[in-house]
Amino acid sequence: MTTASLPTFADPKAFRAWRSQPQQWLPIALDIARSHGLDVASSHVFSTGTNLVVGLGDHLILKIFPPLLRAQFVSERGSLKQLAGRLHLPIPEIIAEGERDGWPYLVITRLTGTLGSEVWPSLPEAEKDRVLRQIGETIAAVQRAPLGPLAEIEPRWDAFMRAQMQGCKARHTRLGLAPKFLEGLDDLLRDAATVIPMDAPPVILIGEYIPENFLLACHDDQWSLAGLFDFGDVRAGWRDYDLLGPSAFMAAGWPGRVRSLLEGFGYAKPDFALKRRLMALMLLHHASDLNSHICIEGWQDKAGDLVELQDLIWAE
Repeated sequence: MTTASLPTFADPKAFRAWRSQPQQWLPIALDIARSHGLDVASSHVFSTGTNLVVGLGDHLILKIFPPLLRAQFVSERGSLKQLAGRLHLPIPEIIAEGERDGWPYLVITRLTGTLGSEVWPSLPEAEKDRVLRQIGETIAAVQRAPLGPLAEIEPRWDAFMRAQMQGCKARHTRLGLAPKFLEGLDDLLRDAATVIPMDAPPVILIGEYIPENFLLACHDDQWSLAGLFDFGDVRAGWRDYDLLGPSAFMAAGWPGRVRSLLEGFGYAKPDFALKRRLMALMLLHHASDLNSHICIEGWQDKAGDLVELQDLIWAE
């Protein structure tokens, strides 16, 4: 019996529509798994995420990347190889890799723990402080690892930042950022060119330290960080960029949480220069959308401009 081929897609929308119907691609995924001698008896599809993702039992995951997202495969594969054995925190291990019909794939180990997004909202405040400190420590640990081949990922930091600066005002206008914040963008972008280091030694940036991308585990009634996964958006650049996800989605303007995250990372309390740099980076992040991402109730009414907003997000 011949197995169907993986098709070619010209745009992400067509791929997403096809991916949403697993009956079209699951037989091919299982054939790939069998070609590596893997057991497919208890496989299951992960419906969320960007690529084709299939769990193979409780211990392995197959990720298949469409050619138009090959850059994510390059980032994921390079990051898992580069960080292997360098962190105190578990990350997936590559078991097998290959390509089918021009689609690269990875078979990786499945981590144990509970998805952060399932646990985070209900954690007591002291637990949130501790987890954020651990996240800050993990970001610092990742950034101490040598870049290796990840240094070659394009675009390079200075080109990426300049492109983001050029498109920043149009992006946030399109996304509906309130006029009172848009008014301060020109001043902030002028500052950004000097407050964001463009040619400092780059470090590994994961890009998205958010609850959907890490696992938590409970020991002795205390929740702790238990695993980190999803390295498809890795780039090389200035270290502060990776503070944005946990700042927006998790610290949410709580002074204790902000302090825990920054101290774990190795910073003292935020001064104006750090807040200004983080505000600029938040507006320039590759996925930036303040209306969707700042998890502070009523923040649009609590801040009158971008300077007040940075004080609200990184409260002392």
